Formats: sequence, structure tokens, C-alpha cells
Amino acid sequence: MFTLRSMFDLLKGNKDVDAYSSLRIREYKFYLTAMLLLTIANQMQAVIIGWQIYYITHDPLSIGLVGLSEAVPYILISLFAGHIADNYNRKKIVVSFVLVALMASCILLSYTIYLHYHISKMIWPIFLTVFFVGLSRGFVNPAYNAMAAQIVPREQFTNAMTWRSSAWQLGAVTGPAIGGLIYGFFGPVVSYSVVVAFIITVFIFYMELKSRPVLVREKKDSLKQSLSAGIKFVFSQQVLLSAITLDLFAVLFGGAVAVLPFFAGDVLKVGPVGLGFLRAAPFAGSILMGFWLAYNPPVRNSGKKLFISVTGFGLATLLFAISKNFYFSFFMLVLTGAFDNISVVIRATILQLLTPESMRGRVSSVNYIFIGSSNEIGAFESGLAAKIMGLVPSVIFGGCMTMLVVIVTYFKAPKMRKFEMHGLQVGVET
Repeated sequence: MFTLRSMFDLLKGNKDVDAYSSLRIREYKFYLTAMLLLTIANQMQAVIIGWQIYYITHDPLSIGLVGLSEAVPYILISLFAGHIADNYNRKKIVVSFVLVALMASCILLSYTIYLHYHISKMIWPIFLTVFFVGLSRGFVNPAYNAMAAQIVPREQFTNAMTWRSSAWQLGAVTGPAIGGLIYGFFGPVVSYSVVVAFIITVFIFYMELKSRPVLVREKKDSLKQSLSAGIKFVFSQQVLLSAITLDLFAVLFGGAVAVLPFFAGDVLKVGPVGLGFLRAAPFAGSILMGFWLAYNPPVRNSGKKLFISVTGFGLATLLFAISKNFYFSFFMLVLTGAFDNISVVIRATILQLLTPESMRGRVSSVNYIFIGSSNEIGAFESGLAAKIMGLVPSVIFGGCMTMLVVIVTYFKAPKMRKFEMHGLQVGVET
């Protein structure tokens, strides 16, 4: 007889799977906690900056330019940062550039205090500071991603990537909600002060991680060879390239996050507090999906699941665009997060499994150039499209383009259609 208990057991998934295996590693828990707190700080800061720009300019293109200000240094430095991550102590790299992020947040706090006492529509200091945020992320991400493979055994990669995605999404849920609530009730000065406190705590947690030497290579490549090696490797792996391409264009065209201040202010009329909840909605969906994936890892039919998840992301984005109801809009954003987490876990696991240890930093850099910067380039695209087409048509266009990319990739990448992570060996594409 089908009971509520049997339904719970079905949702719980495979009982033979140890859903918490990577969390039993003490250092990995420090690693996840630091990432969680840094994500909260970054997402809070994004909400604060977004509402500040909206309040000062009421111009969607200005929000897009904030994204561009972060993406440009990120893209320019990422390949070199990957080379550094493969040749120098990764912990020292992460700690050093977390301090750069802390400096940037302190500058934003100081500038906001200045605005509190002076009437000004000057926003270039925000753009300049965000430039340094992008620079910091460009160095931190490849080193940070490569550190995970040094902490967690290979057989636990899928589990570790699932929890890492869930931790990131948890921070991305709470960050916008906290940022929106604090901004709504206490203003931007207090909000930025909380961001600074979070980043200081992150620095302390990262200092607790062990320093591990990078793999010493017998043959030293020239700087040019080293920088190009990551790009050549990614483009030689059809499965990895397809996964990155799908995620890239989904974020580039399908993301509505950048223009959420305008949906919150002009369409749904819910203000900064509502904006915080809208920003949190995709990440709430991602957390729920993360728990499902912990018990049901997508190691079989992985390619097909990736195509389905990106299609669902595009469709949910399209429905969000035409909604005029806050609760329905919130639910559609929840769905975008749930679908996105499936693709994130699959792509991150493919990245770890296919990449040799000696190239993790450089390949991570290429991945982050496409994926990490696509959020900021996507923000610029969203702001520019909203300026040209109008707010709602621009998001409809993005959702349609996402589904079009899925169709093209499906027919152009036969290996991705048949791909399964089950039994995959490191550095071998099937």
C-alpha cells in the first residue's frame, strides 16, 4: 500500500548512497562554511548596489554597466590567474584576494556614508570599486575550485560538488533576503557594514585551511603555453565544452536577476524588501533541488538531464517575464534555481572528473571566464536589452534564446546526448 512513509522514502532516494560522505571531512566543512559566508556577503552587496543604482538613476543600462565593470577585469585576468593557481600555493592566493574584496567593500561603505551626507547622483565610484571586486573574483575562483580536489577524494567528487552547489545556493538565498531586509529597514550604511563583517569572518575561516603544495611538473611550460593549455583542453573535450556552452548561454540570455530591481519597483511594486525575496527565490529552488540531488546524484543519463534542466530554466524564465503576480513570479524564479542547480552539479562534476590535477587551475579559469563572467555579461545584456526592447520583452527574448541554444547544442553535440558520469575515469571523455 502506498503510504506517506513510502512517498518519503521515494523522495529520499537511494538508501545505499551516503548523501553526507564529503561533509564528514572536517576541512571540507571549513571550506564550505567560508564559501557560504562569502556568498552571503557577495549577494547582499549585489542587492545593495542594484537598489542604489535603481534609486539614483532609474536606468536599467546603469545596472548593466555595473555587471560589465565586474566582468571586464574578471575575463582579462582569469587565464593568468589559472596559471598562478597551478603553480603557486592556492590558499595564499585565496586569502590575499579575499583581502582585496574586503577593501572593495570598505570603499563602498565609505562612499555610501559620503552619500548619506551629500546629495549626489555620481555613480562612477561604484563602477570603479566593482572593478576590483571582479579582479578579486578572477584570482579567487580558479584557486578555490582547484583546492576542492585536494581536499576531497575522487570517489566523493559528485557528492562534494552537490553540497558545494547547495552551500553556494544557501548563501545566495539568505544573502539577498538579508540584504533586502537590512536595506529596507536600516538603509545602505548598515547593510554594507554587515557585508564587511561577513568578509572578515570569511578571511578567518580561510586561514584555518591547510596549505597544500601544487603538483610539481617535470616539464615547465612557457607562460604562453601554460595560458593556452587550458583553452585547448576545454575545446578538445566535447562533453565539457557542451556543458559549459549550455550554462553560458542560459545565464547570458535567460537570467532575469540583473533587472529584478525594475520588476520589483515598476512591475510588481514590492520595493527593496520584495526585491530581496525575488533575488533569493532562484537560490531557494536550488537548495531544494540540492537536497534531492544529494540522494539522487545525476550520474546516469547525465547528458539528457542537462538538456532537460536548461530547457526548464528557459521556460520558467519566459513565464516569469509575463507574470504580473508576485507569488507566481516568485515561484517561477524558484523553478529557475531548481533547474539551474541540476546543470551546475553536472557541469562541476564533469569539470572535476575530466580535468587532470596539473591543469585544474587553468581549466577552472576557462570555465569561470565563460560561466562566472556570464553572470556579469548577462547583466549587461539584460540591461541593454531592457533599454532597447523594454523590460518584459527583453526577458521573454532571453528565455526563448536559451531554449534555442538547447536545440542547437542537442544536435551538434552527440557525445553530450549519450553522456553518463557513472564509471567515468579522470581525464577520459566517453
